Amino acid sequence: MQAANVIAFDKPIVVTEMPVPRPGPGQVLIQVEASGLCHTDIHAARGEWPIKPRLPFVPGHEGVGIIRELGAGVTGRRVGERVAVPWLGSACGTCAYCVSGRETLCAEQSNTGYSVDGCHAQWTVADARYVVPVPDGVPPVEAAPLTCAGVTSYKAVKMSRVRPGEVAAVFGIGGLGHLALQYARIFGAETVAVDVTEEKLRLAALLDADHTVNAAEQDPVEVIMEMGGADVAIVLAAEPAVLEQAHATLRPGGRLVLVSLPKDNEMRLPIFETVLHGLSVIGSIVGTRADLAEVFALHAAGRTEVVCETRPLDEINEAVEDVLSGRVGARLVFTF
Repeated sequence: MQAANVIAFDKPIVVTEMPVPRPGPGQVLIQVEASGLCHTDIHAARGEWPIKPRLPFVPGHEGVGIIRELGAGVTGRRVGERVAVPWLGSACGTCAYCVSGRETLCAEQSNTGYSVDGCHAQWTVADARYVVPVPDGVPPVEAAPLTCAGVTSYKAVKMSRVRPGEVAAVFGIGGLGHLALQYARIFGAETVAVDVTEEKLRLAALLDADHTVNAAEQDPVEVIMEMGGADVAIVLAAEPAVLEQAHATLRPGGRLVLVSLPKDNEMRLPIFETVLHGLSVIGSIVGTRADLAEVFALHAAGRTEVVCETRPLDEINEAVEDVLSGRVGARLVFTF
């Protein structure tokens, strides 16, 4: 099979021929149809996070495909079923986090395309318990971005505790942000889209954002505070200055939801404003299997739109550069 391989953190990703993996006990073999390119794949391939993947590895955690073989002991899954392979590759299933529905906090988890080989390949194996069925009527190319960008932004909106009529500002309108806007609207919020490119703000307007702010031309803090401030600010851009701007837009009682991961792992947090205004700072990681099932159900019901473009796998390095340069409107998906 063809697969994308990270062989060194300072070298381009290499597309090579590899043997098709075999499913072990409890695993399924999946013929991959589509695999989304997430910014996390880029961080992983460049070794930019404190805990680095073990080389070599196959990235990709937005995989969608058809189960072609069941490993020993697999129940509840069937050959021919379309499933998604998310970031949470597996968890212990018995710790306090797993049993309370917070499996993405499990200390014993494995992560697809990071600690175990992922989906930027024609075939992959996955833990049968942690793949998520894709509903009929949801195309693989649309299901792939929902598997991480969708469930991550959906979880962030849930974590924000946004209520109908509140103002939700989304900073960074890309693969995650264009979906976060839609989920915030589904939850009943008045939405503000903040970005630095007109193309992405036009996309936000097409997705019925109530307000758009070009942060390259206007100070988003001034604009949003003139509106009375935001109840919720969800940050999907990875620049520390953006995180700080988002914090400054909050009205008393507001909630700052941090999703993006700045390379330098820090931001300036004004303590006086946070304490005196009763602000909350919330970290939100990717959603659970249950969250992903909800994301798929919303999409199958026609409540969301996925904006993406497809590429062949052998263009993965060009795709990475396009993402980093901001030339991609929302999400890139490799198809097989």
